[in-house]
Amino acid sequence: MLTVAGMPDSTSRSALAPAGHGAEQIAELFYVMATGGVLIWLLVIGLAVYAILQPGKHPAKRTRVIVIGGGAIFPTVVLVSLLTYGLAMMPELQRPAPEGSQVIEAAGVRWWWRFGYRTDSGDVIETANEIHVPVDEEVEFKLASEDVIHSFWIPSLGGKTDMIPGRVNRLKLQPTKVGFYRGLCAEYCGTAHAMMSFDVIVEPRADFNRWLAHQAEPAVQTDGEGLGLFLKLGCGACHAIRGTDADGPVGPDLTHFGSRRTIGAAVLANTPENLARWIARTHAVKPGVEMPEFDHLKPDELTQLVKYLGSLQ
Repeated sequence: MLTVAGMPDSTSRSALAPAGHGAEQIAELFYVMATGGVLIWLLVIGLAVYAILQPGKHPAKRTRVIVIGGGAIFPTVVLVSLLTYGLAMMPELQRPAPEGSQVIEAAGVRWWWRFGYRTDSGDVIETANEIHVPVDEEVEFKLASEDVIHSFWIPSLGGKTDMIPGRVNRLKLQPTKVGFYRGLCAEYCGTAHAMMSFDVIVEPRADFNRWLAHQAEPAVQTDGEGLGLFLKLGCGACHAIRGTDADGPVGPDLTHFGSRRTIGAAVLANTPENLARWIARTHAVKPGVEMPEFDHLKPDELTQLVKYLGSLQ
Protein backbone atom coordinates (compact mmCIF):
# COMPACT_ATOMS: atom_id res chain seq x y z
CA MET A 1 0.00 0.00 0.00
CA LEU A 2 1.32 3.46 -0.89
CA THR A 3 0.42 6.81 0.56
CA VAL A 4 -0.16 9.95 -1.46
CA ALA A 5 3.50 10.76 -0.99
CA GLY A 6 4.41 7.44 -2.57
CA MET A 7 5.91 6.04 0.62
CA PRO A 8 5.33 2.42 1.65
CA ASP A 9 2.77 2.35 4.46
CA SER A 10 4.42 -0.47 6.37
CA THR A 11 4.10 1.05 9.86
CA SER A 12 6.82 -1.47 10.71
CA ARG A 13 7.61 -2.28 14.33
CA SER A 14 10.11 -5.10 13.79
CA ALA A 15 13.68 -4.77 15.05
CA LEU A 16 14.65 -7.32 12.38
CA ALA A 17 13.40 -5.06 9.58
CA PRO A 18 15.90 -2.23 10.15
CA ALA A 19 15.43 1.18 8.55
CA GLY A 20 17.95 3.08 10.65
CA HIS A 21 21.68 2.96 11.29
CA GLY A 22 21.28 1.91 14.93
CA ALA A 23 18.70 -0.77 14.13
CA GLU A 24 20.96 -2.18 11.40
CA GLN A 25 23.78 -2.62 13.91
CA ILE A 26 21.44 -4.17 16.49
CA ALA A 27 20.03 -6.60 13.91
CA GLU A 28 23.57 -7.51 12.85
CA LEU A 29 24.52 -8.14 16.48
CA PHE A 30 21.45 -10.36 16.91
CA TYR A 31 22.37 -12.54 13.93
CA VAL A 32 26.01 -12.82 15.05
CA MET A 33 25.00 -13.77 18.61
CA ALA A 34 22.39 -16.21 17.32
CA THR A 35 25.09 -17.86 15.20
CA GLY A 36 27.41 -18.15 18.20
CA GLY A 37 24.60 -19.60 20.31
CA VAL A 38 23.79 -22.17 17.63
CA LEU A 39 27.42 -23.25 17.43
CA ILE A 40 27.59 -23.83 21.18
CA TRP A 41 24.23 -25.62 21.10
CA LEU A 42 25.42 -27.91 18.28
CA LEU A 43 28.56 -28.76 20.22
CA VAL A 44 26.62 -29.62 23.39
CA ILE A 45 24.08 -31.72 21.48
CA GLY A 46 26.91 -33.41 19.57
CA LEU A 47 28.64 -34.37 22.79
CA ALA A 48 25.37 -35.69 24.20
CA VAL A 49 24.75 -37.79 21.09
CA TYR A 50 28.33 -39.08 21.20
CA ALA A 51 27.93 -40.15 24.84
CA ILE A 52 24.67 -41.95 24.02
CA LEU A 53 26.03 -43.77 20.96
CA GLN A 54 29.36 -44.65 22.60
CA PRO A 55 28.48 -45.96 26.07
CA GLY A 56 31.06 -47.36 28.43
CA LYS A 57 34.59 -46.32 29.27
CA HIS A 58 36.41 -43.90 26.93
CA PRO A 59 40.13 -43.33 26.53
CA ALA A 60 41.37 -40.77 29.08
CA LYS A 61 43.14 -38.61 26.45
CA ARG A 62 40.06 -38.37 24.24
CA THR A 63 37.88 -37.61 27.27
CA ARG A 64 40.14 -34.74 28.35
CA VAL A 65 40.09 -33.27 24.84
CA ILE A 66 36.29 -33.47 24.67
CA VAL A 67 35.62 -32.08 28.17
CA ILE A 68 38.27 -29.35 28.22
CA GLY A 69 38.19 -28.41 24.55
CA GLY A 70 34.48 -28.74 23.91
CA GLY A 71 33.16 -27.92 27.37
CA ALA A 72 35.47 -25.06 28.38
CA ILE A 73 37.76 -23.68 25.68
CA PHE A 74 35.33 -23.56 22.74
CA PRO A 75 32.42 -21.91 24.64
CA THR A 76 34.84 -19.44 26.26
CA VAL A 77 36.32 -18.42 22.90
CA VAL A 78 32.88 -18.02 21.33
CA LEU A 79 31.40 -16.05 24.25
CA VAL A 80 34.42 -13.74 24.58
CA SER A 81 34.29 -13.10 20.83
CA LEU A 82 30.59 -12.26 21.01
CA LEU A 83 31.15 -9.94 23.98
CA THR A 84 34.01 -8.15 22.21
CA TYR A 85 31.96 -7.80 19.04
CA GLY A 86 29.02 -6.31 20.95
CA LEU A 87 31.12 -3.91 23.04
CA ALA A 88 32.84 -2.62 19.90
CA MET A 89 29.46 -1.28 18.69
CA MET A 90 28.72 0.76 21.82
CA PRO A 91 30.90 3.85 21.18
CA GLU A 92 29.18 4.52 17.84
CA LEU A 93 25.68 3.86 19.19
CA GLN A 94 26.28 6.14 22.19
CA ARG A 95 27.98 8.94 20.25
CA PRO A 96 25.86 12.13 20.46
CA ALA A 97 24.40 13.68 17.34
CA PRO A 98 26.61 16.39 15.78
CA GLU A 99 26.07 20.06 16.49
CA GLY A 100 23.21 21.48 14.45
CA SER A 101 21.23 18.23 14.27
CA GLN A 102 17.47 18.31 14.70
CA VAL A 103 16.55 18.02 18.38
CA ILE A 104 13.22 16.50 19.41
CA GLU A 105 12.09 16.72 23.03
CA ALA A 106 9.97 13.66 23.80
CA ALA A 107 7.97 13.18 26.99
CA GLY A 108 6.08 10.06 27.99
CA VAL A 109 2.68 10.73 29.57
CA ARG A 110 0.17 8.11 30.73
CA TRP A 111 -0.71 7.07 28.03
CA TRP A 112 0.41 9.23 25.12
CA TRP A 113 3.44 11.12 23.81
CA ARG A 114 4.30 14.82 23.86
CA PHE A 115 6.84 15.90 21.22
CA GLY A 116 8.59 19.25 20.92
CA TYR A 117 10.75 20.29 17.98
CA ARG A 118 13.56 22.63 18.96
CA THR A 119 14.15 25.23 16.22
CA ASP A 120 17.30 27.22 15.44
CA SER A 121 15.74 30.25 17.16
CA GLY A 122 15.30 28.27 20.38
CA ASP A 123 11.51 27.97 20.10
CA VAL A 124 9.73 24.66 20.61
CA ILE A 125 6.99 23.51 18.23
CA GLU A 126 4.76 21.06 20.09
CA THR A 127 2.82 18.16 18.64
CA ALA A 128 1.65 14.79 19.94
CA ASN A 129 1.68 11.06 19.13
CA GLU A 130 3.34 11.53 15.74
CA ILE A 131 6.84 12.54 14.72
CA HIS A 132 8.47 13.39 11.40
CA VAL A 133 12.21 13.00 10.88
CA PRO A 134 14.46 13.64 7.87
CA VAL A 135 15.99 10.61 6.19
CA ASP A 136 19.77 9.99 6.28
CA GLU A 137 20.30 12.57 9.04
CA GLU A 138 21.14 12.08 12.70
CA VAL A 139 18.38 13.23 15.05
CA GLU A 140 18.81 13.71 18.78
CA PHE A 141 15.96 12.87 21.14
CA LYS A 142 15.85 14.32 24.64
CA LEU A 143 13.73 11.87 26.60
CA ALA A 144 11.82 12.63 29.80
CA SER A 145 8.72 11.46 31.65
CA GLU A 146 5.92 13.48 33.20
CA ASP A 147 4.72 10.74 35.57
CA VAL A 148 6.13 7.19 35.71
CA ILE A 149 8.95 5.33 33.98
CA HIS A 150 8.34 4.83 30.27
CA SER A 151 10.68 3.48 27.58
CA PHE A 152 11.02 5.08 24.14
CA TRP A 153 11.51 2.57 21.32
CA ILE A 154 11.22 2.72 17.54
CA PRO A 155 12.25 -0.88 16.71
CA SER A 156 12.95 -0.28 13.01
CA LEU A 157 15.17 2.75 13.69
CA GLY A 158 17.22 1.92 16.79
CA GLY A 159 17.45 0.77 20.36
CA LYS A 160 15.25 1.62 23.33
CA THR A 161 15.97 4.17 26.08
CA ASP A 162 14.16 4.63 29.39
CA MET A 163 12.26 7.84 30.17
CA ILE A 164 12.68 8.53 33.90
CA PRO A 165 10.88 11.24 35.91
CA GLY A 166 13.27 14.03 36.90
CA ARG A 167 15.94 12.96 34.40
CA VAL A 168 16.65 13.69 30.73
CA ASN A 169 18.17 10.84 28.73
CA ARG A 170 19.47 11.20 25.18
CA LEU A 171 19.08 8.97 22.16
CA LYS A 172 20.55 9.41 18.68
CA LEU A 173 18.78 7.90 15.68
CA GLN A 174 19.65 8.02 11.99
CA PRO A 175 16.86 6.71 9.73
CA THR A 176 18.05 5.33 6.39
CA LYS A 177 14.79 4.50 4.61
CA VAL A 178 11.81 6.69 3.77
CA GLY A 179 8.54 5.28 5.10
CA PHE A 180 6.13 4.92 8.02
CA TYR A 181 7.18 3.19 11.21
CA ARG A 182 5.70 2.57 14.63
CA GLY A 183 7.16 3.60 17.96
CA LEU A 184 5.99 2.32 21.33
CA CYS A 185 6.51 2.28 25.08
CA ALA A 186 8.68 -0.70 26.03
CA GLU A 187 8.29 -0.37 29.81
CA TYR A 188 5.07 -1.38 31.56
CA CYS A 189 3.57 1.88 32.82
CA GLY A 190 0.00 1.08 33.80
CA THR A 191 -3.45 0.23 32.49
CA ALA A 192 -3.15 1.43 28.89
CA HIS A 193 0.55 0.59 28.41
CA ALA A 194 -0.18 -1.65 25.42
CA MET A 195 -2.08 1.24 23.78
CA MET A 196 0.76 3.75 24.01
CA SER A 197 2.25 3.93 20.53
CA PHE A 198 3.10 6.64 18.02
CA ASP A 199 3.69 7.03 14.30
CA VAL A 200 7.06 7.88 12.81
CA ILE A 201 7.22 9.37 9.32
CA VAL A 202 10.67 9.34 7.73
CA GLU A 203 10.79 11.67 4.73
CA PRO A 204 13.20 13.68 2.57
CA ARG A 205 14.57 16.87 4.10
CA ALA A 206 12.49 19.15 1.84
CA ASP A 207 9.25 17.43 2.90
CA PHE A 208 10.30 17.57 6.54
CA ASN A 209 11.01 21.31 6.31
CA ARG A 210 7.57 21.94 4.83
CA TRP A 211 5.90 19.85 7.54
CA LEU A 212 7.78 21.59 10.35
CA ALA A 213 7.03 25.06 8.95
CA HIS A 214 3.34 24.15 8.78
CA GLN A 215 3.38 22.83 12.36
CA ALA A 216 4.73 26.18 13.54
CA GLU A 217 1.69 27.99 12.15
CA PRO A 218 -1.44 28.60 14.28
CA ALA A 219 -4.67 26.79 13.51
CA VAL A 220 -6.64 28.05 10.52
CA GLN A 221 -10.09 29.03 11.76
CA THR A 222 -12.81 27.95 9.34
CA ASP A 223 -15.50 26.89 11.81
CA GLY A 224 -16.31 29.45 14.49
CA GLU A 225 -19.26 27.44 15.82
CA GLY A 226 -17.13 24.33 16.18
CA LEU A 227 -14.49 26.26 18.10
CA GLY A 228 -17.20 27.78 20.28
CA LEU A 229 -18.52 24.31 21.15
CA PHE A 230 -14.98 23.09 21.84
CA LEU A 231 -14.43 25.93 24.32
CA LYS A 232 -17.92 25.64 25.83
CA LEU A 233 -17.33 21.99 26.68
CA GLY A 234 -14.16 22.92 28.54
CA CYS A 235 -11.84 21.08 26.13
CA GLY A 236 -9.55 24.12 26.06
CA ALA A 237 -8.70 23.60 29.73
CA CYS A 238 -6.69 20.49 28.80
CA HIS A 239 -5.88 20.94 25.10
CA ALA A 240 -4.13 23.77 23.29
CA ILE A 241 -5.02 25.00 19.81
CA ARG A 242 -2.58 27.74 18.90
CA GLY A 243 -4.31 30.85 17.57
CA THR A 244 -7.38 30.32 19.78
CA ASP A 245 -8.28 30.77 23.43
CA ALA A 246 -7.65 27.06 24.02
CA ASP A 247 -4.32 26.89 25.83
CA GLY A 248 -4.58 23.85 28.11
CA PRO A 249 -1.19 22.32 28.98
CA VAL A 250 -2.43 18.95 30.24
CA GLY A 251 -3.48 17.01 27.14
CA PRO A 252 -2.10 16.69 23.60
CA ASP A 253 -1.72 19.84 21.49
CA LEU A 254 -4.49 19.76 18.85
CA THR A 255 -3.38 22.66 16.63
CA HIS A 256 -2.96 20.41 13.59
CA PHE A 257 -4.83 17.37 14.87
CA GLY A 258 -6.69 16.78 11.60
CA SER A 259 -3.45 16.08 9.75
CA ARG A 260 -2.41 13.23 12.04
CA ARG A 261 -2.80 9.61 11.02
CA THR A 262 -4.13 8.25 14.30
CA ILE A 263 -6.17 9.06 17.41
CA GLY A 264 -5.36 8.34 21.06
CA ALA A 265 -1.67 7.40 20.62
CA ALA A 266 -2.22 5.16 17.60
CA VAL A 267 -5.27 3.38 19.03
CA LEU A 268 -7.53 4.27 16.08
CA ALA A 269 -7.08 5.56 12.56
CA ASN A 270 -7.97 9.24 12.31
CA THR A 271 -11.37 9.07 10.60
CA PRO A 272 -14.58 10.97 11.45
CA GLU A 273 -16.28 7.76 12.60
CA ASN A 274 -13.40 6.80 14.89
CA LEU A 275 -13.09 10.32 16.25
CA ALA A 276 -16.79 10.37 17.18
CA ARG A 277 -16.33 7.03 18.92
CA TRP A 278 -13.25 8.32 20.75
CA ILE A 279 -15.02 11.44 22.02
CA ALA A 280 -18.21 9.70 23.13
CA ARG A 281 -16.81 6.35 24.33
CA THR A 282 -13.25 7.21 25.33
CA HIS A 283 -12.89 4.73 28.19
CA ALA A 284 -14.33 1.87 26.16
CA VAL A 285 -11.73 2.51 23.45
CA LYS A 286 -8.79 3.03 25.81
CA PRO A 287 -9.32 1.95 29.46
CA GLY A 288 -7.56 4.08 32.03
CA VAL A 289 -7.23 7.21 29.90
CA GLU A 290 -7.75 10.45 31.85
CA MET A 291 -9.84 12.17 29.18
CA PRO A 292 -13.53 12.24 30.22
CA GLU A 293 -16.19 10.76 27.98
CA PHE A 294 -18.63 13.11 26.24
CA ASP A 295 -21.42 10.59 25.77
CA HIS A 296 -23.96 13.24 26.77
CA LEU A 297 -23.49 15.19 23.52
CA LYS A 298 -26.39 15.39 21.12
CA PRO A 299 -25.74 13.79 17.71
CA ASP A 300 -25.53 17.16 15.94
CA GLU A 301 -23.12 18.50 18.59
CA LEU A 302 -20.88 15.44 18.26
CA THR A 303 -20.92 15.80 14.47
CA GLN A 304 -20.04 19.49 14.74
CA LEU A 305 -17.14 18.82 17.14
CA VAL A 306 -15.77 16.02 14.95
CA LYS A 307 -15.99 18.26 11.88
CA TYR A 308 -14.12 21.06 13.65
CA LEU A 309 -11.31 18.87 14.92
CA GLY A 310 -10.94 17.26 11.51
CA SER A 311 -10.54 20.73 9.95
CA LEU A 312 -7.42 21.41 12.02
CA GLN A 313 -5.03 20.51 9.26
